[in-house]
Amino acid sequence: MRAPVAITLLTILLAACVSSPTVVDAPASPAPVTTPTLPPLRIGLALGGGAAKGFAHIGVIKMLEANGIHPVLVTGTSAGSVVGALYASGMDAYALQERAVALDEAQIRDVSLFSGGLIKGQKLEDYVNAQVGNRPIERLPIPFAAVATRLEDGKPTVFQRGNVGQAVRASSSVPGVFEAVTIGRWHYVDGGVVSPVPVDAARELGADFVIAVDIGSKATGSSATPYSLLGNVNQSIRIMGQRLAAAELKRADVVIRPAVNDIGPADFSQKQRAILEGERALQAALPQIRDRLAAVLTARAQRARAAAQAQQASAATPVAECTPHRSWTTFWRSVCSKTE
Repeated sequence: MRAPVAITLLTILLAACVSSPTVVDAPASPAPVTTPTLPPLRIGLALGGGAAKGFAHIGVIKMLEANGIHPVLVTGTSAGSVVGALYASGMDAYALQERAVALDEAQIRDVSLFSGGLIKGQKLEDYVNAQVGNRPIERLPIPFAAVATRLEDGKPTVFQRGNVGQAVRASSSVPGVFEAVTIGRWHYVDGGVVSPVPVDAARELGADFVIAVDIGSKATGSSATPYSLLGNVNQSIRIMGQRLAAAELKRADVVIRPAVNDIGPADFSQKQRAILEGERALQAALPQIRDRLAAVLTARAQRARAAAQAQQASAATPVAECTPHRSWTTFWRSVCSKTE
């Protein structure tokens, strides 16, 4: 009779183990979730091409600084690469404006006929290198990239290292106006052919928030000249640039458009007005910039807090165990010994 009793007791004990697991409970009052400290938002400035209209970039930078908004990286195409390189070298907006006022077009224009362009571009390269203290791109205080187009296959090229002046010259070499720039075994022309406003380059450089400045000429009915060869070429370039810019600008957080469409590509006499239009455009966009910055910061904080909550919840999940109590084992041994 003892054996059946023992078997019955064993069945009861096993059932108790299955139905009554030992549970390690989570704390009754979980610790409050602390949002992790986030790194500062990296604001990038993407400066588009537009020849003499590029002086408007200086006005934009001037108003950004005046309102406490300081980009930590800058990218530029064509005229935007010129202003961007000088800004990345450590110049503030007032130093940039001083250089602009003092700039004589002859300082950056070297006529070169029968060589693939009207302007050689070496003077522009030398001017930029002199302004940045002959430092390479990687030694500039602010991360900088210039966008150019590889002539052989049309590939966008983002220069982030090497000779600043040469990168700017390549980015600014408007086909038919400047000679193509030879770097290594490749030839490069204006970055505006593939990226009129280098938003994507700013993202690649690490920007969390991109302010883009679009100064490109817009294709309008009044600018169409169907019976002029040069007019047709200019209008075609406008249309191409406008379409390319529209696609890339969608990936910016804020787009600034100074009212400089009527300034000619070589009209250096309008540089003061271009700077003023840049100031006005940025001032008008300030509410949008602040609202968008606040929204991005809030979204970042919410994502970080949600991740912290998920991590804390995972760490506090109750763990169920089914381990026979030592006293049950002792009891069972005693029962077995009695049945022998």
